[in-house]
Amino acid sequence: MNPKDPKLVVQAAPFLQQGLTTPQAMLDVIYVLIPITLLSIYFFGIGVFFILMATITGAILTEWLFSPKGNKSLFDGSAILTGLLLGLTLPPSLPLWMAFIGSVIGVGLGKTIWGGLGNNLFNPALVGRAFLLANFPIAMTTWIPQAENWFTIPASNLAIPFMQAPDSISTATPLGLMKFEHQVTPLFNLMIGDSAGSFGETCGLLIILAGIYLILRRSIDWRIPVAILGSVAIFTSLLFMYNSDIYPSPLFTIFSGGLLFGTFFMATDPVTSPLTPKGTWIFGIGIGVIVVLIRVFGGFPEGVMYAILLMNATVPLIERYTQPRAFGHKF
Repeated sequence: MNPKDPKLVVQAAPFLQQGLTTPQAMLDVIYVLIPITLLSIYFFGIGVFFILMATITGAILTEWLFSPKGNKSLFDGSAILTGLLLGLTLPPSLPLWMAFIGSVIGVGLGKTIWGGLGNNLFNPALVGRAFLLANFPIAMTTWIPQAENWFTIPASNLAIPFMQAPDSISTATPLGLMKFEHQVTPLFNLMIGDSAGSFGETCGLLIILAGIYLILRRSIDWRIPVAILGSVAIFTSLLFMYNSDIYPSPLFTIFSGGLLFGTFFMATDPVTSPLTPKGTWIFGIGIGVIVVLIRVFGGFPEGVMYAILLMNATVPLIERYTQPRAFGHKF
């Protein structure tokens, strides 16, 4: 046998290697978030940029402080992506110091405490947002109108840490108007981003295009978005047909709030979502049903964050009971 051209090659699995690496997958998501970020700055002003810098800086510093020496996770782009995702889910009027703390908590308690990337049970960006919502509910639910020009910086962004933020003109989000006043925001406004809300979640059309790109790149599993949006559409259609004066239409439900952003960028996180095909369907349908239940019957107008975090907790159980049976083996 010629050692340079062996007839028999013995090696350990996996035998088929995919060209997509972790840094490449992170960069794919970061790239598609750039247009969403630029549009957010256009609608809400340059203050968006400073909030994102606060969340990204907090994520990178936390990763650097808590990662073992020589750990390459600091350079795989996951910390930058976590900070960017968290920042895009925050209100435009949030003080910068709150955004920084939320990012530190998201990476520290959402990822590094579990052992780093690949071991966390919950989505780190949503852990940071949940922490902020629990500790600073007023700041996290204060929404401001879109800026008259993109040089605008809300005074509340520059609030002194742990001091009362300056008063700002507030407005209601489409979900709040629908839930408490039964006022429907035009669908076109929701599609192009001309509405109040978290600055990364307002432009539904751009988020859908970004999600389609990630699916074509195979950076995310297509089953999860289809399961979430499909279950939301079916559930809300039944309610809408029952009473259209109280319950919103399926299109309004899909394009309003953070559903599209959470569907394509949060729920599809490969670490915190199931890997089995059957499991992804269960996971996605569960998120969709919980979102509708919270939005329609709960006291809070939005429920995407809680739905994803709750289903994150069920992923180990889902994967345990949806593992495909090995050929020739009876369980």
